Amino acid sequence: MRKPHRLLCLALYGIAALAHGADATSVDVIPMPAQVSHAGQAFTVETQTPIVVDAGDAAARRTADYLAALIARTRHLRLQVKEGPLAGAAIVLTRDAQAPVANAEGYTLDVTPRGIRVVAREEAGLFYGAITAWQLLTPARGSGDVQVPAVHIRDEPRFAWRGLMLDSARHFQTPDEVRTLLDQMAQHKLNVLHWHLTDDQGWRIEIKKYPDLTRIGAWRTPPDAGRHGEPARYGGFYTQEQIRAIVAYASERHITVVPELDMPGHAQAAVASYPALGVTGKRPPVSPDWGVHPYLYNVDEPTVHFLEDVLDEVMALFPSPYIHIGGDEAVKDQWQASPAVQARIKALGLKNEEQLQSWFIGQMGAYLAAHGRRLVGWDEILEGGVPASATVMSWRGTQGAIDAAKQGHDVVLSPAPQLYLDQMQSDRDDETTGRLPSMSLESVYAFEAVPKELDAAQAAHVLGLQANMWTEHMPTLRHVEHAVFPRMDALAEAAWTPVAARDWHGFLGRLPAQLARYRAQDIAYADSAFAVSVEVDRNAAIESGRATVTLSNQARYGNLRYTTDGSVPSAASPLYAGPFAVALPAVVNAVALAPDGTPLAAPRQRQLSLAALRSMGSGELDNCPGSDFRLRVQPTPDATSMAPTYLVNVFDNCRLYRAARLDGIAAIRVDTARLPRNYQLAHDARLVVAHPGHTPQGELEVRLDGCQGERLASLPLPAGGSDAFTLQGALPPRQGVHDLCLLFTSPITGPLYGIGEAALLPTDGGAR
Repeated sequence: MRKPHRLLCLALYGIAALAHGADATSVDVIPMPAQVSHAGQAFTVETQTPIVVDAGDAAARRTADYLAALIARTRHLRLQVKEGPLAGAAIVLTRDAQAPVANAEGYTLDVTPRGIRVVAREEAGLFYGAITAWQLLTPARGSGDVQVPAVHIRDEPRFAWRGLMLDSARHFQTPDEVRTLLDQMAQHKLNVLHWHLTDDQGWRIEIKKYPDLTRIGAWRTPPDAGRHGEPARYGGFYTQEQIRAIVAYASERHITVVPELDMPGHAQAAVASYPALGVTGKRPPVSPDWGVHPYLYNVDEPTVHFLEDVLDEVMALFPSPYIHIGGDEAVKDQWQASPAVQARIKALGLKNEEQLQSWFIGQMGAYLAAHGRRLVGWDEILEGGVPASATVMSWRGTQGAIDAAKQGHDVVLSPAPQLYLDQMQSDRDDETTGRLPSMSLESVYAFEAVPKELDAAQAAHVLGLQANMWTEHMPTLRHVEHAVFPRMDALAEAAWTPVAARDWHGFLGRLPAQLARYRAQDIAYADSAFAVSVEVDRNAAIESGRATVTLSNQARYGNLRYTTDGSVPSAASPLYAGPFAVALPAVVNAVALAPDGTPLAAPRQRQLSLAALRSMGSGELDNCPGSDFRLRVQPTPDATSMAPTYLVNVFDNCRLYRAARLDGIAAIRVDTARLPRNYQLAHDARLVVAHPGHTPQGELEVRLDGCQGERLASLPLPAGGSDAFTLQGALPPRQGVHDLCLLFTSPITGPLYGIGEAALLPTDGGAR
């Protein structure tokens, strides 16, 4: 009796999407305003509709000019800004000290037949009201007049800190690319850019007193430099003039830029520039590797004074009340091994290296406080004690925030993996680079920044939340955009909208209009949440020659349309109402459509043939038992393309081909890539599994029913030549369904190997 019920649910898939999209109480605004009501007649914005501000109000004029430019760029309506009062219909932006809002970022917005009126106490609130007005104008496609529904909005943010962290140390973004992200932050009412400017892989901020920080520290030599598309060197930095311009650009959009200079760990680029800053006195290279490195700052007086000099120039560039000094992942091995550091610990009356780090952080905090600034650090700064005025950014889950708030510290929630945007958006095999497990659009939307463990007084220390865009595996702006958007929409609503007004299904109904805004601005957002997955039972289809096809997408949203004749699906194609059968071979194309028929994602295609069903792509292969670490990488660390990608486990170079039907199979073909093993693992290096080989470069072994099972084949890895190659070898006859372990025996001091595709080849060599 369960099957008819399931089919009924599937048949209602598209109907539910239409119902949510047609919600009469909603507006196509993200983040959802605090209060919305509808009444009266709509207002039509025409080319002659002016944007009016009070005469002499320079702040309102700036916002009006910004709004006019945004409408012109995305809606192709060129509205004139005028100073009032003026008679007639208009978009009016007004600052009023008596506006009925609670804080400087709040506003009211009213749409009547006479126009759109935005009122706020302060410029920030007026700016956010203007953003909402722009969103109300931009769901419609094309150009020309646009009708805006009658609405009353009273709005203000839930949290004061609504942040995005951009890592420019691992991969460098140009100033224009940073401005692109700032523009999108402003449109999402985010107000803090946390800018990660120094790390082991690069020092990105010009410090005039210490020019070698950028002359040396801003450049690294990649693995395989100059080969296979890798640059001979990689890097870049921001001049102080460029930084001032970016900070001013952000300020115009009511965004505070909080710089981060990581210390005492993640210091290798600085030590490479000035070896005396380090513990050993030796000059390491600027690191080409990802991960956790051993280089820490020294703790002598000259190093402390050096960092104070650096902070002087940083504070002159960034007016932010907050300065982030990192404090994370400081592996203490060099401190422990140094007689000078151990003597320093004793002289300071400290017990251990954890207290030494606390002392170090305290020195930085006191210096910043003396200059009217507040220190922010990752939650490791709690270990060994932390300055009373410090703000704690919790990344190792939420416990750091809970502990810090209970101790009376302000906190920002930024936990991994929930708010780490380098986590992939889905497990799809057509994703680009990133970490796994995936963090979906819905998982970001559902994040709650106030831990339930805090009482009301402790919860008052929660400043807000922030998503982190780490860029080890995001070498271009296109990679960054794919990772950030549309999850920024979910982040914005979690940060701005009251809990009672948040609704996942309502959010989905408003998202198609936002995706249209992205397209109008050439933002390369990911469509992972809406991309249709075409699923079949591989082995049943191989056995019967027919496949039962199930369609779905991650968000469970949209009208799913499909074709089986190779054509591109459209609104006229069959509506998916439940699993359907096709004879092999077949091609299934599928797409999810919004209620208005607009595609929510690019169509996805799946080839259903015996050959395709006997093959698995990189993302379809599982980890071997023992480690759940998964990472999707490209052939070179600084690749400028989005593909190909390979899913690897740096702790165990081994993959599982699950449930392989081996009846009639005579051979295996594995498309393979040799990848740089550019990972620093610190104490976790002991977890790397070594599989002994029979040749210096190793083999790919194929084992039956697990990695300790019968060895079916041993395919030697090439000693040289191309870094992309195909391995093929015979398999002895076996019957039934088995897991195949694909195990690389290459030395763990050498490269990693990634699998692009693994294919089972039948005895007759043919397949449909």
